[in-house]
Amino acid sequence: MPKQELLEIETEGMVVEESSRSASRILKVKKVLRYLPMIMAGLYLLNTVLSYFYLEYAIISYTAGVGLIPWLFILLSSYAFQFCNYHRMFLWYILVNNIVCAIDTHFQLPVSNWDYLVLHFIIAGVFLFIILRLRLKCKAGQLK
Repeated sequence: MPKQELLEIETEGMVVEESSRSASRILKVKKVLRYLPMIMAGLYLLNTVLSYFYLEYAIISYTAGVGLIPWLFILLSSYAFQFCNYHRMFLWYILVNNIVCAIDTHFQLPVSNWDYLVLHFIIAGVFLFIILRLRLKCKAGQLK
């Protein structure tokens, strides 16, 4: 075989190898983005419960707390990777909790600490119900 043909074959092999590496990276990013909202929502709820008992752990606050721009990035990524709707509901839960916390910070809700904790549990319960319902719909759609 002439040297030029060998070079073309090797180049094609490198292109295939590079595309499989990039596909593998995209798959890893997709998995992280799929489970990140669930982890953040769980840490957010844990932080709320711990703060009721006056246990402030900065690492949980920094890990669970999310601003608007990272939240928006994760939301747009969920649409780009075509995740099921129940994955996005964790993000909407985080947004609703951030809004409630912002209202409480700026306007001081006239509720006791216990009522505030119950409010967060009610929000979590409502979103959990919606998430479970959407998860069943998503799994039923995949079986067909």
